[in-house]
Amino acid sequence: MTVSLSTTALIVIDMQRDFLDPCGYIGQSGVDVSVLRAVIPNVRRLLEAARAAGVRVIHTREGHRPDLADLNPAKARRAARVGAAIGSQGPLGRLLVRGEPGHAIIDELAPLPSEVVIDKPGFGAFYSTDLELVLRSWGITTLTLAGVTTDVCVHSTLREAVDRGFECQTVADACAAAEPKIHTAMIECISGEGGILGRTVSAAEAVATWVGR
Repeated sequence: MTVSLSTTALIVIDMQRDFLDPCGYIGQSGVDVSVLRAVIPNVRRLLEAARAAGVRVIHTREGHRPDLADLNPAKARRAARVGAAIGSQGPLGRLLVRGEPGHAIIDELAPLPSEVVIDKPGFGAFYSTDLELVLRSWGITTLTLAGVTTDVCVHSTLREAVDRGFECQTVADACAAAEPKIHTAMIECISGEGGILGRTVSAAEAVATWVGR
């Protein structure tokens, strides 16, 4: 895949305290977040390289309105079943609610003032957001994806992007799932059938295409 810096964007998906802090939404559901946190250095490496090379950067955050008007009943029931009801009070404020401490992106990967942050109520970053409008206005045709979790929000965003005609690459060692075997399966799925969902690369490979010229 030929990469043009002017038409490429890095999308950093849901690197929030609710997903990466033991006191956040994922941690409150009983998941060990250490596996997810392990990719923080590689995501930071991507961020720094993209910024240095002039690649557009977009961050996403999953979360809901304080009144939960954008939370559908099915999602609410699923979250409640695992013991982390969306909107309930946790150590970092109300779980998965916009504006709460847990909703914030972790300090290590904090967006610059010039970088776009997309707040999304669903798993995919295109669902009920203006992400596509932003990308089209910039003339973006190629997306590099990183973040958490590989099997849910990253994969949902990837499939939405592919259906919209974007060329995509997923940075395998800058994504994580709660269970490593699921992460591995999703990475294999992406590159299967001749790259039906784009290609997978390492953080080192992605950085090389941006700054190793």
